[in-house]
Amino acid sequence: MITSDAITWNAPNDDHPARAASQRSYSAVAKGDLAEWLTVYAEDAVLEDPVGPSMFDPEGRGHHGHEGISAFWRLAIEPIDIFEFDICESFANPGSNTCANIGRIKTSFADGSYTITELIMVYVVHDDGRVASMKAFWEPERTMASFTKPSSTTAAG
Repeated sequence: MITSDAITWNAPNDDHPARAASQRSYSAVAKGDLAEWLTVYAEDAVLEDPVGPSMFDPEGRGHHGHEGISAFWRLAIEPIDIFEFDICESFANPGSNTCANIGRIKTSFADGSYTITELIMVYVVHDDGRVASMKAFWEPERTMASFTKPSSTTAAG
């Protein structure tokens, strides 16, 4: 369920459990609510964002359980001022517990600078609808290449 104006969903939107979990996750992140975000994830969940070694996970093993996921939040989500999600596609077989969403995330910092991350996010949920696994496929170098500084205004002379 989308509960934030920071999410643009231009993809199929049926009542699929993995799709619904992904939407709850995006909403909690957009609101900056760690406690709500953790309710989306099972206690034994594994989060890989991005998949493989990165500045958030040097060994590329993922973040395990609520403790690991909370540490990821503090490192990768908490420093961001504004998240804007634009989901352009979502694939979820009706008989499965998995969905893959394609989109982009704009992350803006307090000084007005921002990055754009184009990515694929794969969610697997348990029977209770809580996320067992989330894998985000994106390239840190491409995101860093999108870094845009705030436009400076100059006084007219």
